[in-house]
Amino acid sequence: MATPADTDAMGRAVTLAARALGATSPNPVVGCVILDASGQVAGEGFHQRAGGPHAEIHALRAAGDRARGGTAYVTLEPCNHTGRTGPCAQALIEAGVTRVVFAVGDPDQQATGGAATLRAAGITVEQGLLADEAEAGNAAWLTSVRRGRPYVLWKYAATLDGRIAAADTTSRWITSAGARADVHRLRAGADAVVVGSGTARADDPHLAVRGVEGAVQPLRVVVDTEATAVRPGARVLDGAAPTLIAVAEDADTGELTAAGHADRVVRLPRAARGLDIPALLDALYARGVRSVLLEGGPALAGSFIAAGAVDKVVGYLAPVLLGAGPAALGDAGISTIADALRLHVTDVVPIGPDLRITATPVPATKEH
Repeated sequence: MATPADTDAMGRAVTLAARALGATSPNPVVGCVILDASGQVAGEGFHQRAGGPHAEIHALRAAGDRARGGTAYVTLEPCNHTGRTGPCAQALIEAGVTRVVFAVGDPDQQATGGAATLRAAGITVEQGLLADEAEAGNAAWLTSVRRGRPYVLWKYAATLDGRIAAADTTSRWITSAGARADVHRLRAGADAVVVGSGTARADDPHLAVRGVEGAVQPLRVVVDTEATAVRPGARVLDGAAPTLIAVAEDADTGELTAAGHADRVVRLPRAARGLDIPALLDALYARGVRSVLLEGGPALAGSFIAAGAVDKVVGYLAPVLLGAGPAALGDAGISTIADALRLHVTDVVPIGPDLRITATPVPATKEH
């Protein structure tokens, strides 16, 4: 039975882990708190960047000799393998901790087994404390390991009647400055930001993070099937962040090549509409992308939904009515209400005059 001190320590570990969102890919975000033998905080830390020390190592260094006889609280099962860093399970054993509490088991077959190693060394090991909170905070990495593709969050901004632009295509600004600033925080937590050719033509978006201190710039991705939307001089081609242009295998990229952007182009197979979404996600995964913020327009969003490749939806709804103009979601291959993608609302937050609604797809096997 977890004590209030256990819950507080793990809650702190979950908070610490969140500090590195967007900075650790392709590794998970992990937080660790160590209490000494008397139950006082001896050290804490979080995994800050791929290739750097893991959360347990930061916490153990901070705790020093006070870790001996203490308890370590970790949001993810301590790793059991040697990669760019050593196994955290062994570090905990050597530090003399007597109890390890972790929230979520490690699904990575290369790293799992830390719990068994700790138990074999005589350490008390407990699993599951604040598992839901830790799982939610590490959803991108966990999804990427379990499904072998990047986690996808689809973000859109719309009027209360679901329009993302007016009939004359004007869309700046539907939502408030506060909502737009919140989107930059979403970008800062993602490995890649993805838009389609329609957005590239209409908005010439920059897609870099602004106003978030210490943010690691995500990969900017434009799905430009025919290689006609991203032209030399486009803002997305500047040096503020890396950029990838996804085009069809048979697309003519001569203009981009002539302008010196050939290394930014990836060729992918076509689908019935546009590019093959699973192939796009495979290409991003191969580049170390574990989380995607989909900011594309209705056509690209529809393609992702049709491919079953959306893990979370964040909608910013403004108290505005237009009555005409493009809808937030295009054709997603859903022709009858029985096939509708049902969502579970997990969060509703006012941001200035707007509402931010967060929802996740309900598993198809669940009855409605």
